[in-house]
Amino acid sequence: MTDITTKTDLTAGVPAPRAAVLDDAHIGDIKGALGTIRLDDDAPRKGLSAKLKTLLAIVGPGLIVMVGDNDAGAFSTYGQAGQNYGTSLLWTLLLLVPVLYVNQEMVLRLGAVTGVGHARLILERFGRFWGAFSVIDLFLLNALTLVTEFIGVTLAAGYLGLPKVASVVLAAAIIIASAFTGSFRRFERIAVALCAGSLLLVPIYFMVHPKSSQMGHDFVVPNMPGGTGQLATVMLLIISIVGTTVAPWQLFFQQSYVIDKRITPRFMKYEKVDLWIGIVIVVVGAAAMMGFAAAAFAGTDGFGQFSDAAGVARGLEAHAGKLVGVLFAIALLDASIIGAFAVSLSTAYAIGDVFGIKHSLHRGIGGAKGFYAVYAGLVCAAAGIVLVASDHTLGLLTQGVQVLAGVLLPSASVFLLLLCNDRQVLGPWTNGPKTNAFTSAVVGVLVTLSIILTASVLFPDISSGAILDIMAGCGVVGVLAAGFAFTRKRTATKEDPIDRTGRDTWRMPPLETLTMPVMSTGRKIGMGALRGYLFIAMILVVIKLVQSALAH
Repeated sequence: MTDITTKTDLTAGVPAPRAAVLDDAHIGDIKGALGTIRLDDDAPRKGLSAKLKTLLAIVGPGLIVMVGDNDAGAFSTYGQAGQNYGTSLLWTLLLLVPVLYVNQEMVLRLGAVTGVGHARLILERFGRFWGAFSVIDLFLLNALTLVTEFIGVTLAAGYLGLPKVASVVLAAAIIIASAFTGSFRRFERIAVALCAGSLLLVPIYFMVHPKSSQMGHDFVVPNMPGGTGQLATVMLLIISIVGTTVAPWQLFFQQSYVIDKRITPRFMKYEKVDLWIGIVIVVVGAAAMMGFAAAAFAGTDGFGQFSDAAGVARGLEAHAGKLVGVLFAIALLDASIIGAFAVSLSTAYAIGDVFGIKHSLHRGIGGAKGFYAVYAGLVCAAAGIVLVASDHTLGLLTQGVQVLAGVLLPSASVFLLLLCNDRQVLGPWTNGPKTNAFTSAVVGVLVTLSIILTASVLFPDISSGAILDIMAGCGVVGVLAAGFAFTRKRTATKEDPIDRTGRDTWRMPPLETLTMPVMSTGRKIGMGALRGYLFIAMILVVIKLVQSALAH
């Protein structure tokens, strides 16, 4: 633990008269798991020791959001990729690295600069409809995602020979008790310790001995296994890899957690390092899972016959011994708990933002009853569903999670991009043209993948030709949209260049002092199309789930 306490001018902290921070618990000393930074500490960090101490105090938000994304669903997805296709899909992880960084870096900026959560900003800058939509659907999606985390708990417990009910109840108790301490630092220490537990995947990798040369090749050389006859199946798995790596809850969690940790713009470069640490751990863990699953099932009857994460554990045991299977099950249990932490918190933060409920881990239960009630209620409901629901019902819930994530991801990315181009919100931290160009391309790809995912889950027998037609259609629309944007930019009045001076101390003014953004014709068309897509997709999802339930 470190303690950085150089005493200087208080004005270097959050400028209270101008800041839009909604909760006074979000202003004060940074009390991280591995160190403290005083609010009045504005001394320059000179020397490696001072910079390292600052980094240790800041580490947490990026690490937790990334490792939390390697949850129970990720274990199944990466295990399925390795068991069914070897290491031929490793290249998808390399392509996702810049996507992960750009998305999370934008919400990091929004959190540190505005002091206001993602849901609140959407509500205030785009109106009640989109604010309510973002929270209601996030709540539903996160509740279902939590169920999948407890399914991971039952799979790990079953392999380890532990009773199902006791394991689920104990996991729920740990998840709730860790947040109910009334201390941000205590919670983060528990979360960081669990993140360290995810490193168990590394020794498993070396104990199984995958072919490193083949993995290195497949990591940098794209390959579509199975040929055109299996294009639909492989595309679904690729989309699942994208969906489990870039999830809507991440945006809400990272922004609110940065705020709750009291990180301000002057520590932005340290938080970016924290984010890179998390990305590296996630990619290494995902690659390790694909690699050792591929090695465990290569040349066996189980190759291409993925069932669930417990099946991967049994395959590892058969290939490399009982200890390897046990370590994998422990890592799965650890990942499920971390995922439950992050998903529950993202929901409680978002609801607190929108409804004005006090929401901070710095407050005790008595000081934020609604916040803790939402958190605990979600955990208990998810645990109860797993204990009482049939396997078929849990399968339908898992299907619902996939579809809802696919539907929400593009809209979340669109709002993120719009907010990061709002000069009243981010001022000198507003996106530059290169970030906008890359993010717009990513949004286009996510929309395409979202449509394919939705269509594939709703219509399981979809053909490879239909998927290629969807991709081609989205490509044409993307080119037309890019051409329209380019033409409009050339004919529009040129905006003043962004003044980047004074960024380290600039904070967004109070929300009530900002003027509503002007809705251009292009934006109105885009928002209308997004609303129509979401409406149609949600109706199709409900119809499909009802049909599946009635059929059984």
